[in-house]
Amino acid sequence: MSAIFDEIREAVIDGDEDLAIELAERVIEEKLDLVEAIEKGYISGIEEVGASWKAGEAFLPDVMMAADAMKSGMSLLEAELARTGGEEHEDKGKIVLGTVEGDIHDIGKNIVGALLTAAGFKVYDIGIDQKAEDFIKKADEVGATVLGASSLLTTTMRSQGELIEYLEEKGIRDKYKVIIGGGPTSKKWSEEIKADGWAETADEAVDLCRELLG
Repeated sequence: MSAIFDEIREAVIDGDEDLAIELAERVIEEKLDLVEAIEKGYISGIEEVGASWKAGEAFLPDVMMAADAMKSGMSLLEAELARTGGEEHEDKGKIVLGTVEGDIHDIGKNIVGALLTAAGFKVYDIGIDQKAEDFIKKADEVGATVLGASSLLTTTMRSQGELIEYLEEKGIRDKYKVIIGGGPTSKKWSEEIKADGWAETADEAVDLCRELLG
C-alpha cells in the first residue's frame, strides 16, 4: 500500500497534475485508506516542495505546479471522505478557512484544510485575499462557528486583527472562534489581537479545532 503513497508524493513533487488525479482515483477504486493517502501522499509531497522553496532549491513555478497537483488529486479524496463520512463529518464542526485581504499565499492554508477534512471537519475554503466580511458571509451561509485566517506576509498580518475588530464592531464576536496561522504569526501576536488560538503547524491546527469544538 505504501508504494502508491510514494507515487502520489512524487507526482506532487513533480507537479504532475494528471498523475495526481489518476492515483487519487486508484486509491478510491482500491478502497485504500483515504486519510493515509492524503497525509503520506499529497501532504508529504507538498511539504517537501515547501521545504525546498524555503531552502531556495525550488522556484515559484515548481511550487505552483505542485500545489495544483496536490489540490486536484486531494479534492477527489476529500469528496470521497465527505461522501463516506456523511453525518460524522458534520458532527465534528464547520470551519471557514481563508487567506486574509492583501495576501495571495495558500499552500499552508490548503494543507490545514486537507488535514481538517481528513480529521472529520467540514471545511469551507474561501480562498485568498479575503476581507473580514467575506469570512462572515460564508460562515453565516453554512453555519460555521470557527474562522481560520491565514497570513503569510508581515504586511497582511494586520488583517487578522481587523477580522476580530470587525466581529466586535458588529457585536458578533462571541458567535465565532477565530484561529490564526501563517509564517510571520506567533502565539504572542494571537494574544495581542485577541484571537481564540494560534497554530504553528497543520497538525496543531487540527488539535486546536478539536479543542475548540470538542
